Amino acid sequence: MLALRPNCECCDKDLPPESREAMICTFECTFCVDCVEGVLGGACPNCAGQFTPRPVRPVALLAKYPASTERVLKPRGCTDANAA
Repeated sequence: MLALRPNCECCDKDLPPESREAMICTFECTFCVDCVEGVLGGACPNCAGQFTPRPVRPVALLAKYPASTERVLKPRGCTDANAA
């Protein structure tokens, strides 16, 4: 089951479970669409994988299967992520 991480790993933008701006790779690395299309150029800085829009979990199922509250953030942000 998807973790539905609460933020962009680069810019720390909030990405709540219902967000249509959240993008994920096959390892669930989570970024906002602005960082994916801009700084990252469509490739995950962690695994070099492609991104896809993160599915939205139905509200009725969030109580039983809550989204993650653990924030993941790259200490140096998006700019340095590409340099790695």
